[in-house]
Amino acid sequence: MRLKLLALMVLTISGFAAADNWPFFRGVNRDGISKETSAPTNWGVEKNIKWRAPLPTPGNSSPIVWGDQVYLTSAENSRGTERSLYCFNRADGKVKWVKTVRYEKKELTHETNPYSASSPAAEAKRVVVWHGSAGIYCYDHSGAELWHRDLGTFNHIWGYASSPVIVGDRVFMNCGPGNRTFVTALDANDGHTIWETPEAGGADDKSAETKSWIGSWSSPVPAMVDGKQQILVALPRHVNAYDPVDGKVIWFCEGNGDLSYTDPIVGQGMAVYLSGFGGPGIAFKLGGSGNVTSTNRLWRETAKIPQRIGSGVIIAANLYFVSDGLIQCVEAASNKERWRQKFDREFFWASLVAAGDKIYATMQSGNTVVFAADPTGFKQIAKNSLGERTNSTPAISNGQFFLRTAGHLWCVEEK
Repeated sequence: MRLKLLALMVLTISGFAAADNWPFFRGVNRDGISKETSAPTNWGVEKNIKWRAPLPTPGNSSPIVWGDQVYLTSAENSRGTERSLYCFNRADGKVKWVKTVRYEKKELTHETNPYSASSPAAEAKRVVVWHGSAGIYCYDHSGAELWHRDLGTFNHIWGYASSPVIVGDRVFMNCGPGNRTFVTALDANDGHTIWETPEAGGADDKSAETKSWIGSWSSPVPAMVDGKQQILVALPRHVNAYDPVDGKVIWFCEGNGDLSYTDPIVGQGMAVYLSGFGGPGIAFKLGGSGNVTSTNRLWRETAKIPQRIGSGVIIAANLYFVSDGLIQCVEAASNKERWRQKFDREFFWASLVAAGDKIYATMQSGNTVVFAADPTGFKQIAKNSLGERTNSTPAISNGQFFLRTAGHLWCVEEK
């Protein structure tokens, strides 16, 4: 049974890699990299816009794409009492269907993190969305509900944001932050819990141990390690590798900070994790068993570190990432800086995405800088504005670029 499950997971991930779909937050392999060789380069409010669809409220979740449909979560009001999954027609941006969940109880969040912060996940049969304390819901692509689960309440002063990922017939989730935090695998067919691994030391505000804020908003990242599927999750002070079959922690690396906003960035047989709120970044080789900090950790930051929310990308041997008003490139294995580019009065919350030899960095202002994936220096290709603020990460699919802003979902397509 274990061999069959692992084989299915391998086939599922490799199948995504060859497709035009963008089924998860940060793409087909959850690494921010599109397998397409080209994507739009130049656009503006009235230039190369195929369509734009109005949204009821601002939000931080990001679009995903499956076939001829684009999915996005959005709260219907600022109180979060109605949380929706929208399905848009990819051809013209018209709403095909909306599924709304009501939740009348009070759930904490921060004004910069509106409700429905989690991005959906899709595969051939279904689309899954987590609405925090309002539960997780699964629909088919016509909008018929297949199942839903109440996973309990989740309380943190800054709300929730982690997104699910589907691998094989399992939905993997990092549920939290708060006093009650756990990583889980649900059966994609009916939603029952296959395993649930608790994470100790959570808090809905500051840690009782360190007296500092603590929590993880990071999403699970599937990774092939020594020919076997594993699930990486960044948590406060360590990154865990879970066995997808039974949820046991195979190995873990320590050294990151108390706040985990970004996702683990996997490439070149290693991973990099960059903490949020001034916490240190770490890099480590994949694999091993137990605590691999002393044997696998390649570097740990010690200098003063800026705020980081969006995740980076590893291309060849280099890591590209954003923080506050900076885009940087470093050697992934050593953290040796190759270059940095400062943008005055600009801030990055979106994760980087890449297609071909181009990387896209979207700013909170709604500007997207397109630059070359070149470690020898920053080379800007274009800077495009949509005139609305955003904290969301773009999706790239079949020559189109999708971005959620405060008021709209945009589809960019160069003619």
